[in-house]
Amino acid sequence: MLSIIAGLQQATFGGVVIDGTEVTEPGAERAVVFQSPCLLPWLSARENVRVAAAQRATPHRRRENAATADRYLEMVGVAEAAHQLPAELSLGTQQCVSLARALSVEPRFLLLDEPFSMLDSLTRFELQDTLLRVWEESGKTVVMVTHDVDEALYLADRLILMPDGPEATVRRAAGAVLPAAKPRCRADAPGISRLPAARDRLPRIPRVPVAPERARHPAAPAGRLTPHSRGTPSAASPRCRMTLP
Repeated sequence: MLSIIAGLQQATFGGVVIDGTEVTEPGAERAVVFQSPCLLPWLSARENVRVAAAQRATPHRRRENAATADRYLEMVGVAEAAHQLPAELSLGTQQCVSLARALSVEPRFLLLDEPFSMLDSLTRFELQDTLLRVWEESGKTVVMVTHDVDEALYLADRLILMPDGPEATVRRAAGAVLPAAKPRCRADAPGISRLPAARDRLPRIPRVPVAPERARHPAAPAGRLTPHSRGTPSAASPRCRMTLP
């Protein structure tokens, strides 16, 4: 799903529409943070962010890239690591640099693909709070994929539930179960103590069985948006659109 929104993969049916224009290729208004940091190992943290910032900078602004990199590294709380190589950084710090790199292109939409799934619990909690702080400061629209229900309840304004499998479809929006309005803080937000109760109210999505031959060669049933299959929809096929604000 994130690959389709990012323009990295075409939807089999339907598509993603932003400001009346269908997404067909990657664009600077959509930045992605992956599960692993994917930093260039021969560049420092600052240089990794500068490389990304330069993709959108005009010739006049390229002189400002270093200041831009430092500003976003400071925003995510790792300014002291600016001169260090990725191999010298912890995985959590690397992921912060990856987030700063994505923000440096000044996107409208920040797409997060389970960015904290490889981290230990304490580091994950810290980066969740960092993400909330960055969201409050930048005002970006954030679309995040996670398998951690508590993480989704803590971070989200709106939950979209999907079953797993190559034929996954959007099943239900579950905004009513969110425990508290933002800003949220684990230490003092009264709604956070209701996370377990909110989790119990989430609707259960049944697992979609996939036959072995379908798993190897998944087909796209009509009207489903499946990023694992390719094809050209017929004129009679139902069309669906995902429209981003």
